[in-house]
Amino acid sequence: MDKTLIVTNDFPPRPGGIQSFVHSMALRLDPGQVVVYASTWRDGTEVARFDAEQPFPVVRDRTKMLLPTPRVTRRAAELLREHGCTSVWFGAAAPLGLMAPALRKAGARRLVGTTHGHEAGWARLPASRALLRRIGEGTDTLTYLGEYTRSRIAPALTAQAAARMVQLPPGVDEKTFHPGSGGAVVRARLGLADRPVVVCVSRLVPRKGQDTLILAMPRILREFPDAALLIVGDGPYRGELEKLAEHTGVMSAVRFTGAVPWSELPAHHGAGDVFAMPCRTRRGGLDVEGLGIVYLEASATGLPVVAGDSGGAPDAVLDGETGWVVRGGSPGQAADRIRTLLRDPELRARMGRRGRLWVEESWRWDLLAERLKGLL
Repeated sequence: MDKTLIVTNDFPPRPGGIQSFVHSMALRLDPGQVVVYASTWRDGTEVARFDAEQPFPVVRDRTKMLLPTPRVTRRAAELLREHGCTSVWFGAAAPLGLMAPALRKAGARRLVGTTHGHEAGWARLPASRALLRRIGEGTDTLTYLGEYTRSRIAPALTAQAAARMVQLPPGVDEKTFHPGSGGAVVRARLGLADRPVVVCVSRLVPRKGQDTLILAMPRILREFPDAALLIVGDGPYRGELEKLAEHTGVMSAVRFTGAVPWSELPAHHGAGDVFAMPCRTRRGGLDVEGLGIVYLEASATGLPVVAGDSGGAPDAVLDGETGWVVRGGSPGQAADRIRTLLRDPELRARMGRRGRLWVEESWRWDLLAERLKGLL
């Protein structure tokens, strides 16, 4: 690949899915061919320590929100020339892809913009739709997570730009997420060793559907009185979820772990018998699931999954093979699928094996990084 300037507002140690995606991809490129230009974050010491550990140079802008302003565009062009880069990868196409024409004038031959879930929202509103069209015209390729995001973004682009779109989802580290990831240790630590466990690993926000799982628990407990719901993660919705569990009378069956270090996430996936996150679409289609990499991480861990039908979440499930897709916000549908899986160990094992195989065949980071190298 050509030497590449990665321009991104989303980079660790700032947490988040896009940040993890961009960093994981960058680590799988030739470090001698990569320079990162990113926003800073709240703790200068933490950022400096993280940057020093990277195998490629990381240049931080002074701002905490990198936007395509004239100053930022000039700085990106300077870095492009200074480091001899001839390709640019925008970690999130909107809005940073608006810099593409200026960087092409500065010497970039290839410009690739990665779209995530939020660009699908941009495509719905007239002003942001026009900006998205400009981004498509200025770049050589826009990538998309799955069929849902492609189908929403492509109509906002010119026919030529839409035809140049290429799928580039985040990958799964199948060596980290695997059936022997340490789930038994987590179960024992939490006092869940001999109980049927439904696990949900995600940020606690309304879209993800943890509230739907809590509302499904009375139905599940009628058949499986010792079942437990393990909610892994933290977020602004936690207080409401705890109140809902109390009000529903299932608090004794729900475990909130709070934030968990990334290194412990595979074991927390493995602590479940079933993975469930019945995500739903909110705010008139503006708040949707872009893909739902947690479903694939659960599949790599050997778990069957129950996913919601929001946005691109169904792209991360082979419905009827690796798990099922249910209507987001439907406790009844979620409970029915979860109960079916809890009562049938052979079905759980079969779906878990199929999910693991699918990840190995199609979702490994090394496969997807090679695709990005080709685009660059």
